[in-house]
Amino acid sequence: MRQATGFLEFRTERQGLLDITREVAEWADAQGVREGLLTLFCRHTSASLIVQENAAPAARRDIEAYFARIAPEDAHAYEHDEEGPDDMPAHLRATLTQVQLSIPLIGGRMALGTWQGIYLFEHRRRPHRRTLALHLAGE
Repeated sequence: MRQATGFLEFRTERQGLLDITREVAEWADAQGVREGLLTLFCRHTSASLIVQENAAPAARRDIEAYFARIAPEDAHAYEHDEEGPDDMPAHLRATLTQVQLSIPLIGGRMALGTWQGIYLFEHRRRPHRRTLALHLAGE
């Protein structure tokens, strides 16, 4: 069995979903593993990872709008606001999604479905640098 670890860094420009499928696939491909399990871990408390629809932009917009409704920016609703009005809503949105994904590699490729992509979900309004830790184990 072989293992590989590494980091990928992304710059987000705004709140919302950033498709990172290509960058993750390129990293996995460079490791030379044909069969295994890829784990991605988001090293932040105000961003997260999701696997979601990658063909219809309306689906992504609806997801972003949904999270804005269930964890709204409201100065009177939260005690924690040290980094501004989007601070606590960002933490709530990250809590409701996930910071880790596990994706099988089969035949040297991520076993994503036809319409699935990997997204970094930025929950803060201002630009950030986000780092993902990756671990790939397999043969």
